[in-house]
Amino acid sequence: MSVATTSNRNLLKTIPGLLISGFFLWYTFRGISFNQILALRAVHPAWIIGVLGFTLASYTLRCVRWSQMMPRAQRSLRDHFLVCARVLMTSLAANNILPLRIGDVMRIFTYAGDLGASPSIILSTVILEKLLDIFVLVLMFVTTVGRVATPHLRLIANISLAISAIGLLVLLVAARSLQAPIRRLFTRLPVNPKLAKLEHWITLALDATGRLGVTGSLLLLLQTAIIWTCEGMIFASAIFLLGLPVDRIAPWLAVSFANLSYLIPSSPGAIGPFELAVKTSLVAHGASMSQAAVFGLAIHAWMLISVTGAGGIIFLTHRIRIHNHRPLFVEIEELPTEMP
Repeated sequence: MSVATTSNRNLLKTIPGLLISGFFLWYTFRGISFNQILALRAVHPAWIIGVLGFTLASYTLRCVRWSQMMPRAQRSLRDHFLVCARVLMTSLAANNILPLRIGDVMRIFTYAGDLGASPSIILSTVILEKLLDIFVLVLMFVTTVGRVATPHLRLIANISLAISAIGLLVLLVAARSLQAPIRRLFTRLPVNPKLAKLEHWITLALDATGRLGVTGSLLLLLQTAIIWTCEGMIFASAIFLLGLPVDRIAPWLAVSFANLSYLIPSSPGAIGPFELAVKTSLVAHGASMSQAAVFGLAIHAWMLISVTGAGGIIFLTHRIRIHNHRPLFVEIEELPTEMP
């Protein structure tokens, strides 16, 4: 298949996401004038320190967490952390600006040599990372959703929390002992490519957790809770900075709801669903429609610019240092079309 054909197909896959983002943005900002957007002001400038500090803490801890998931090979702890931090920040930046989660695909394939690990091992850590994040976000959402949720949404959230809690607990405590029974279970099922892929991914997640042991896995769970606490404090600091009249629950509902909105297929960076989730959360806790919508746009812009900027600088600095002059999009076109 030619590069042009592949590019055209990838473009067609991104169009629905762009349309979904456009709809969400229209729905979020309908009835809000441009003057209301320009009215956003820093009421308490000292809280800029909180926004900057908690952003730095959140993403530094993400790098620490992933470096602990990845096998260290023959590197020193310092070198291992620096490589993992570079790859993770580059992949997060790419996810924000490129479609189809290209950043995660690059992390798994493009940087396998830098990390000294096979794509399958890297994929196992990515799966575990996502499971930990989703569990903590669902827990945060369920405990803060309150009056925002309809009875049906609250029921779905509670069921999701129960399933994810049981699944994560089993994964953390019994990962090694589950591998053989899982294999036996899938051998009894009909031969199916999708089932084979599911078995492979479950096995990878179990393998990643098994390598860490119970203590290491529980430490990752604690680190994940701290990471999302820092993320919530970014929202809280920004709310104080702008003087929004909301209660103490608002930032925690907003951060959980907004980040769960990434599960909705849309443009890179979840533009649109993120803003609507933040607006819905803050309106339910005291903010006006215009304040909540503009805050959602502002905090999302900060998250995208800060993470993408940091990851982009790290990426470009590394390429200059190793004298890599190949165009990025050529490397992207050469990536495999399927996960290992």
